[in-house]
Amino acid sequence: MSLATEKRRTVRRASAAGPPRRASGHGAWFLVLPALIPILGLSVGPLLYGILLAFTDAQSGRTTPTRWIGALNFSDLLHDTLFWESFRIGLVWAVAVTALQLVLALGLALLLNEELRLRRLARVLAIVPWAMPEVVVGVMWRLVYNPDAGILNETLRDLGLGDGRDWLSGLTTALPAVIVVGVWAGMPQTTVTLLAGLQNTPRELHEAAAVDGAGAWRRFRTVTWPALRPIALAITALNFIWNFNSFALVYVLTSGGPGGRTRLPMLFAYEEAFRYGQFGYAAAMGCVMVAVISVFLALFLVGRIKGGDDR
Repeated sequence: MSLATEKRRTVRRASAAGPPRRASGHGAWFLVLPALIPILGLSVGPLLYGILLAFTDAQSGRTTPTRWIGALNFSDLLHDTLFWESFRIGLVWAVAVTALQLVLALGLALLLNEELRLRRLARVLAIVPWAMPEVVVGVMWRLVYNPDAGILNETLRDLGLGDGRDWLSGLTTALPAVIVVGVWAGMPQTTVTLLAGLQNTPRELHEAAAVDGAGAWRRFRTVTWPALRPIALAITALNFIWNFNSFALVYVLTSGGPGGRTRLPMLFAYEEAFRYGQFGYAAAMGCVMVAVISVFLALFLVGRIKGGDDR
């Protein structure tokens, strides 16, 4: 039997068998369940419980049953100046850290994308802060900012630039000092993401632009940035969400002080829940923060859809 005859018989058998069967609805759900159960149990369930708790007067240590009080917690939030001040600080923190992370990470990614000596070692060192737990980063930077023996103040004294100061306890320096730490800790993730985008940009485009006489800035503006723009927008949106919800790093550094100058919304909600026992009120704060993040995500997605960017 020839090889051509055997191929024709194989094709006829496949045609007679018809198209491959699709998994039934019950079978598909059965396959999805192992991934769906953890999401429902660890994400959706606590979120729904937190929303329900926001409409109650739940408190710690009380002997009377928890009551349903409707939107009273949200009404109190509208007149809580301390919460809205923490909300303002949280926005300043999130915007500043996110913007600086993008700018500095872009510059570092461009540098690491060049043919440099020890480039692989430099790439490894660039992601070291990302591999460190936030608590460790906070403790390390507390030592750096130490007013008596910190390396920052010691360097300033050696350079004759003053006797140093208590960076984390000053009313005017605490928030900028914490922002610096936030940028340092979160920049590696943005750098790695942008570096991956740079490596996927065809070098032929840069070579063609160079042949046409385009300088470094023009090549960046016409070739590099258009290729990186979707990636930069996506990582910026994620960074804003992560930074706005920051807790551990700022808690270790300042615990929200001095005088509430670094009290982010998540820190404020933590204090209301676990220091003062106002679980219902803290849950209402969490609902407000979730709503703000949801609005930001909706605006981001609408902007991408209108821009026709589906990558």
